[in-house]
Amino acid sequence: MNYNWHWGVFLEQAAQNETYLDWMISGLKVTIALGLTSWVIALAIGSVLGVLRTVPNKWLSGLAAAYVEVFRNIPLLVQLFIWYFVGPELLPGGEAIKQMNPFAQQFLAAMLCLGTFTAARVCEQVRSGINSLPRGQTNAGLAMGFTLSQTYRFVLLPMAFRVIVPPLTSEFLNIFKNSAVASTIGLLELAAQGRQLVDYTARPYESFIAVTLMYALINIVVMLVMRWVEARSRVPGFIGSK
Repeated sequence: MNYNWHWGVFLEQAAQNETYLDWMISGLKVTIALGLTSWVIALAIGSVLGVLRTVPNKWLSGLAAAYVEVFRNIPLLVQLFIWYFVGPELLPGGEAIKQMNPFAQQFLAAMLCLGTFTAARVCEQVRSGINSLPRGQTNAGLAMGFTLSQTYRFVLLPMAFRVIVPPLTSEFLNIFKNSAVASTIGLLELAAQGRQLVDYTARPYESFIAVTLMYALINIVVMLVMRWVEARSRVPGFIGSK
């Protein structure tokens, strides 16, 4: 391939007191912050909905199932546009949202979008984890005098979360990769900074190789952390133990 590689482009000055590498690091920080905050929302909402999917009350389980069907079947990009363009017009306090600085508006919309979208997937993981447990665990908890909510809290959920660590790891990784769609509303996360660098330097290969390596770095760190969590939470003699 007749291409003149120039990796030193990242050290060239992009703006006052900033290099192109600073742009990439800034995008990396935004991607990490967006992924982590969205994951907190997804895990919290998804866990509650996952429990509701398994309770005897048909209305509650039906409500959780409806949430999953809506958020899982509408394309992520469409959901992002709804949160960014339509949400401020419909949500209480919409005027305050519209008066935020552009970065805050973009970050908030992307965070809520990724969080609520991933929550539907986490919900199904939690539901599957609870349903995979022997029926006797529920009966044992109730026989000991626990209420249903106490049985979930002290018996079912501690075991279910141990079972679903591997699939939750995949969802955790996906939330960082899905964050790239936020560039469509102007948020300068990692992918957007890569495209901006191409526009300014006409160095597409160097730019997107760097973006790829940074996404790979995020994935490696997440995998190592989740493997540590899985090892620490493993129950001897149960699923996934050695």
